Amino acid sequence: MDPLLLAVELWWIAPAAAGGVAAGAVGLRRRSIKSGRRLEYDAARHDLKAARQTAVERRMAVKLARADVARISAERSARRATPEQVAGAKRMLRAKENDAKAASADVRAKQVRLNAARAAIPPASAPRPLERLQAQHEAIVVRWMSYETDPGLQIAYPEMTDVRQPATAAYLRAAAHAVEMRRAATGRVSAADFAAYRDAVADLERAFEAAEHAARVHAGEASSASSTWQDAAQDVISRSAEAIDRAAGAAASAFAAWNERKRPDKR
Repeated sequence: MDPLLLAVELWWIAPAAAGGVAAGAVGLRRRSIKSGRRLEYDAARHDLKAARQTAVERRMAVKLARADVARISAERSARRATPEQVAGAKRMLRAKENDAKAASADVRAKQVRLNAARAAIPPASAPRPLERLQAQHEAIVVRWMSYETDPGLQIAYPEMTDVRQPATAAYLRAAAHAVEMRRAATGRVSAADFAAYRDAVADLERAFEAAEHAARVHAGEASSASSTWQDAAQDVISRSAEAIDRAAGAAASAFAAWNERKRPDKR
């Protein structure tokens, strides 16, 4: 461990011992923050806060768009606006509504990530979130380098190292961005820096998978339509499951209400 970080951690031992149980709890929490154990959790909190702010802004944008539709429709009635202007305002409203729905879904996803990060705060002896993220980053790079260094893979999948291929170029851009975010996430790493690096690594992994799939398609080992079909099938399954859940909930509510009506009054 770096001597400076060790000194920072040891500095909290004295207040924790002198301050009793309450001060000790505060000291342990601060030590976990300083040591980076809570970094993933803090980054998830940062993300959720930003997502909620975005959701509020987009809901406000929907209200403004609705007001704009009402205003232009009224002006149309007074022959001061054209049908095209009304149609344009309605299109804008639909776009704002879709943005608001996406923002609400993002808030739910960020809440799930926060819950998972809270449950996954590592013990003192486990690798820190930043270390795990760096290892994930390095594993992706190792997978990529195998296509650069293995002659057999170079012959079988030349597109993986051909920068003229869109998927390969996208991977290389993602790789450069991930390296940049890794350099920023050094020293005393903030939640925002960790979140930016985490997202860059996630983008890098997706870009690698896309480049690898494209190379296998060119090699005749995969179908370009397979992933699209699988995504569509998964979407249908998810929507069907949601519909079943809603139907089951509605049926249970109706059955409970029917039972309540049939139950004799107890006087």
